[in-house]
Amino acid sequence: MVKIRMQRGGRTHKPIYTIVAANSREPRDGKFLEKLGQYDPNAETVLKDVNVDGIKAWVAKGARLSDTVGSLLKKQGVKL
Repeated sequence: MVKIRMQRGGRTHKPIYTIVAANSREPRDGKFLEKLGQYDPNAETVLKDVNVDGIKAWVAKGARLSDTVGSLLKKQGVKL
């Protein structure tokens, strides 16, 4: 099953998360199918370069949003 989830990057105490579409059986920081945006919890604008059309396309194909990604998109007012 394909999930839209976050992949951790950055450095110690300064995380930056990449929103990706990935197979749910792959590890958190493992290979992914497509990059869909970034989440930086330490910046003023927490979501950067979010590909809303790409997320909609993956959801239409049967992908599921993780709880965290779903709540982030909802807080930022992104309509799916």
